[in-house]
Amino acid sequence: MKARDAVRLVAAATVLLVLFEGSGVESGGKQIDPGTERSIVLAIGKPTGWIADRLPFSAWADSALAFISPDEDLSGQKGFDEQPTEGNPGKGPSPVTVDQFDPAALGAKPKSPGKLKTLLVTGDSLSLPLDSELAKRLTVKGVKVVRDPHVGTGISKAGVVDWAKLSAQQVDDHHPDAVVVFIGANEGFNLPGAGGKQVSCCGPDWAAVYAQRARRLMDNYRQGGDARVYWLEVPLPRDSTRQRVQRTVNAAFEVAAQPWRSQIRLLDLTTVFTPHGKYRDAMEVNGRKQIVREPDGNHLNRKGAEVAAGVVLKAVQRDFGGPG
Repeated sequence: MKARDAVRLVAAATVLLVLFEGSGVESGGKQIDPGTERSIVLAIGKPTGWIADRLPFSAWADSALAFISPDEDLSGQKGFDEQPTEGNPGKGPSPVTVDQFDPAALGAKPKSPGKLKTLLVTGDSLSLPLDSELAKRLTVKGVKVVRDPHVGTGISKAGVVDWAKLSAQQVDDHHPDAVVVFIGANEGFNLPGAGGKQVSCCGPDWAAVYAQRARRLMDNYRQGGDARVYWLEVPLPRDSTRQRVQRTVNAAFEVAAQPWRSQIRLLDLTTVFTPHGKYRDAMEVNGRKQIVREPDGNHLNRKGAEVAAGVVLKAVQRDFGGPG
């Protein structure tokens, strides 16, 4: 194609755009963020929109393309006004509630839960020494920190402690305004699936049962929406076999928290300690590289707990406006 023909083709396309969609240029320009680009588009769009509004071509185009979305007979189908509601689910997808949204994720201000008076820190051995680090930082600010770790236990390991019962008892005993949960070091045990059949880790069937158990704990800890729960995702361990378990556990936590994201904060320690899914013993802390994991390649050491505490306190401050 010759340059002259190309110019003619562009000119013809421009004329057709002005005639049939001139008003769309101005409308699109108004949606661009303020700046030079927006000013240029509006400078072109305003006159082309004025021309298009006074000619019938745009209406003709709408009529000509109407066949693409014809009026179909949908009388036998359910519309939006017939969808199931909370408390009366009927058939169809589960209802979406306001509790499923974290207001901050929508750019809204979260509802303040009031003053932070009592914080419960619990979990398996992962919660050590995070509990003492949080106590050190918050006790001096007038917050009562209850430290209740249960070493060697797990959500999929109910032989030692049944966490469904334990979480309910912890709430009855302490009535915490906030709960920090760090658990997942001892998971991967078989779980009872449909019909009582044992399901092994780590496929979707196992993850679904595990998520249901975790959801029960979350519901206990949130206390009907009055408390805030800070649930820590587990950083990947050094052992590749254990990494598969931890990835499944973290995915289950994500699903478990969905009904109450307005009260439950999933804190991503995986990105902090194992970015891009790669294990590391050391990371930069306060401007220099420091060891953050225990020799077992699983637990956080004291320095790692300090980093994790910083993540927790940032989330706490967002909700409570500052501890104490």
